[in-house]
Amino acid sequence: MSTLRATNLQHASASSPAIVLASDSTATAQLSSLNGGALAGARNRIINGDMRIDQRNAGASVTGNNSVYTVDRWVIAASQNSKLTVQQNAGSVTPPVGFVNYLGITSSSAYTVPVGELFNVCQFIEGFNTADLAWGTANAKSVVLSFWVRSSLTGTFGGAFTNNAQDRSYPFSYSISSANTWEQKTITVAGDTTGTWLTNNSSGIKLWFGLGVGSTNSGTAGAWAAAQYLSATGATSVVGTNGATFYITGVQLEPGSVATPFERRSYGQELALCQRYFQKVGAYARQTGAATNATTLCVPVPTPVTMRATPSFSGSVTQMKSYNAGGVTISSATYSVLGIHDAQAEISIGNLSITDNVTYWVSFNASSLSAEL
Repeated sequence: MSTLRATNLQHASASSPAIVLASDSTATAQLSSLNGGALAGARNRIINGDMRIDQRNAGASVTGNNSVYTVDRWVIAASQNSKLTVQQNAGSVTPPVGFVNYLGITSSSAYTVPVGELFNVCQFIEGFNTADLAWGTANAKSVVLSFWVRSSLTGTFGGAFTNNAQDRSYPFSYSISSANTWEQKTITVAGDTTGTWLTNNSSGIKLWFGLGVGSTNSGTAGAWAAAQYLSATGATSVVGTNGATFYITGVQLEPGSVATPFERRSYGQELALCQRYFQKVGAYARQTGAATNATTLCVPVPTPVTMRATPSFSGSVTQMKSYNAGGVTISSATYSVLGIHDAQAEISIGNLSITDNVTYWVSFNASSLSAEL
């Protein structure tokens, strides 16, 4: 083996070297991009890809029914209820090196998936975060998906990328060769040059991992199609085996064709990214509001980050009082969100018997705001 000795590496037409080599075996490089994307930060378009944020469930197991959110930003799509259980760190296995958490899915029965049914775990990525990929144009960029996966089953598994309308899809497949063993997978996808791919606060790209998808919603892996395909044809069905497990973590989607190491953000950064879509209103958090008429109270609730859209409110208040009068009956109260401005959500509490233009304080039960895609 020979050694090439030089002091600089420079293109023939460049005015300065791209790499300057020092005598102490170090080098200085002038980089305009990393793998066609950002040099540092904001490479990974997946939020909570390491599955560490779990605001809703705090590590508890949930039944994987349709539209049930598990750890933050990851949602179940299911044609039938009660076929799956989902939990952060289910089974308490050791995660891959460098990770602490994973999303664990367990089949609750041996279910034969009919042709038109589907079971997936998904993340829908906001269009603002994928606009630079230019999908749907002649300048569409390639992306690379990487993740760690472990299953009690072996064979070929599937997933897909789709647009918001789910009329453009790219099924993909990957193999798990050893049962109950963490394996890292990498999938490169050429960007779609046709179709409508949203670049606003709606879903820009939807990522689906198949857990059992019927033939109607399965397509040929490795090719774009003008159809709703949510997995690859012939993929293994997790829900088809009672007690089968599917664990996943370290999910990263980035521009380019070469997977880079998982982008690690601080806990505070990752939590803030999640709170754009879901945030908790702490139990017994006390806020003041003004009566807008004799039946409705408007209560501003601070939001730590700007939410994607006007959220829905889930929860209730435990008590409500004015500063110069007694308590208010709240057993029949109704709740809605009027909007978000000045870093707060305006929650309207109706069906009350109160005094117009009087200030009241309220204590919220464990409640939440959701602006999920």
